[in-house]
Formats: sequence, C-alpha cells, structure tokens
Amino acid sequence: MSKIKFIIGSLLGVIFFGISYKGALAVCPICTVAVGAGLGLSRWLGIDDAVSSIWIGGLILSLGFWTINWLETKKIKVKEKNLDIVVIAGIYAITLLPLIFTDVIGHPGNTIVGIDKIVFGTIIGSFVFLLGQWLDKKVREKKGKQLFQFQRVIFPVFCLTLVSLILYFYGGYLYKL
Repeated sequence: MSKIKFIIGSLLGVIFFGISYKGALAVCPICTVAVGAGLGLSRWLGIDDAVSSIWIGGLILSLGFWTINWLETKKIKVKEKNLDIVVIAGIYAITLLPLIFTDVIGHPGNTIVGIDKIVFGTIIGSFVFLLGQWLDKKVREKKGKQLFQFQRVIFPVFCLTLVSLILYFYGGYLYKL
C-alpha cells in the first residue's frame, strides 16, 4: 500500500509542481516531437523499460503543457479555471491506464526499487523534464536571452538523455534493491 501512495504522491507532485511553475508551460512542438522520437528510438533499440519510460514521463508533461497552450489559444481559460491539473492528469491517465489494464504495468518481474519500471521511469522523466525547463528559464533570466538556437528544446532533451544514460549504465545497482 505504501508503494501505491508513493506512486500517486509522486505523480501528483509532478502535476502540481509543473502547474505551479508557470515557466514550464511554454513547450514548443519541436520539443514534444524530440522527446517522442527519443522514446521511439529507445523502444526500437530494445532498451530497458525503466530507461525508455523516462521519455514517457517527459512526453506526458510536454504534451500536457502543449495541450494547455493550445487550449488557451482557442480562448478556453484552462489556467484561470485550474483545469490545467485536469488536462495533465488526464494525459497521465490516458497513457498509463491502458498499460495497467493490459498488464504491461504491474508485471512482477519488471520492477526497480520495488516499483514497476515504467512507473518509476515516468516519475523520474517527468521531474527531469521539469528540471530541463527550469534550467532553460533560469539561463534566460540570468543572461537576458537564450545562449544558442533551440535552447528551449535542447535543455530538457539533454536532461532526459543524461538521466537515461545514467540509468542505462548504472541502473543495475537499483535493480538489486
């Protein structure tokens, strides 16, 4: 039961932190496509679920922020009515519930630190994506401009790639826990 509370708490933490951090909502379509491509590439290469699901977490948040921006351009007051939480929670549900119902999530031998690898990676990836967005915002605030073209895309994708590589090469230690 404590694992379920941890998972739900972590996902809610990502949702509320991402919503309260208004700078993270400016996600461009290129970033979403780049994160989706990273996910597709990792699955095609047969990379472990914990690593590839890091990209699922990034993609969910990216799609959520992008959807909120799109709805706002259509004059739907998502942020005013606090529906942004519903939008992002809905995308998590649309993504994870089918995996739960088809027993992709919950397979007994597919765990890391006692948590399903896909759920673990999704939580980590969501936080890492937010970190990349936050770093981009801080650099822009400090320098008054972007340092290089596509910085808004490169920061989150680099963070997701870095954490994916760390988990890929050093994740074996976590599997034993």
